[in-house]
Amino acid sequence: MKRTIQNERGMALALAIVALVVVGALIAGAFFAGTQEQRVGENSRYSQSSFGVAEGAANSIIGHWDAQTYNSIRTYPLDSVRIPPVSADTISPSHTGRYAGYIYRLNQEQYLIDITGQDSSSLRGGAALLRRGGGGRERIGLLAKIKPLVIDIRASLTSGRGDALSGNAAISGYDHIPAGWSTCNPLDSVANGKAGIRTDTSQAVSAGGNSSIVGTPPVIKDPNITDSTFSKYGDVNYSQLVARATWNLNGQNFSNNIGPVETNGQCDRTVSTNWGDGVNPAGKCGSYFPIVHLLGDATINGVQGQGILLVDGSLSVQGGFQWFGITIVRGTLKTSGGGSEDAHFWGATMVQDSTVVGNNQVTGHANILYSKCAVIKALDQTGVVALMRSRGWVQLY
Repeated sequence: MKRTIQNERGMALALAIVALVVVGALIAGAFFAGTQEQRVGENSRYSQSSFGVAEGAANSIIGHWDAQTYNSIRTYPLDSVRIPPVSADTISPSHTGRYAGYIYRLNQEQYLIDITGQDSSSLRGGAALLRRGGGGRERIGLLAKIKPLVIDIRASLTSGRGDALSGNAAISGYDHIPAGWSTCNPLDSVANGKAGIRTDTSQAVSAGGNSSIVGTPPVIKDPNITDSTFSKYGDVNYSQLVARATWNLNGQNFSNNIGPVETNGQCDRTVSTNWGDGVNPAGKCGSYFPIVHLLGDATINGVQGQGILLVDGSLSVQGGFQWFGITIVRGTLKTSGGGSEDAHFWGATMVQDSTVVGNNQVTGHANILYSKCAVIKALDQTGVVALMRSRGWVQLY
């Protein structure tokens, strides 16, 4: 016979407890899911903010490129530069976080900017935020390439006015490699050489004594030479180039004070008369190519320098001074003698007014020689960078 429990007292309490447990579980699950969603949202915001910090810092580095520091480093893995140069992180340009990283040189023209950023909220949260899995940090890499000046170099000497040579002076548009420079490309053939002198059609070029002008051809009379030839370099003008100058010095008689300076076995780039070491490219200052801007007229007797030389006024070069790279003179260039050396200028020389090249010493010459290698090195070592147009950045982990 089937028995039926008649007494069901206490079932309501059991059902209520079960219902409370189920409802509590649902509520706990909802709270857990909500908390997780909130944390995911917060971390996504932290991540995006940190990405903005890293991206802004990398773009700021490109926009304020320190050519004298970054363009002198050796290729990876031999060398790198820490950003910032101290051990601690630095505040981002937008003041929304902090960043740190490294710059690596991949080849002669390309760089990898490796930056890690962290937003301010993550920083304020500190260890407590990290313990619960919060906060954000993003690491990105940007590929940048040297963007050299676009200078219209078609001759060893480009002049906007008349040119006169005397004595044993020589101007050559044929390619030359400075003594001791071992990392240059092969010389251009004679047929592919530059002109010796390029000047306006209405200007005179004279060569007296034992002086010589050689090139392909020796002289070009170009009607397209204007003032902008000496002051416009692609999308950069003379004033903008001056703004990049490593040294801005008043015009003066530098005598024979220009030369490389080493302190404690390192190239001392804090000395205003240290303009690099083109004579000894393997020396401590061999990779130092400053942009030197002289305000007004100047006289230099020696010793040497390299990079880009900008002269607002006229320049008088005497003795055995040698310059490796690019020279742009807004006034007149006068040279005399060469001491025991054969050349004053290796690279490309541009003079907006007249040029007088002569020799007042029995020994030596006053020469202006075209050097593709000196031009390329000066442009590469002083150029700023631009982000690669294709695949210019990547998110690193």
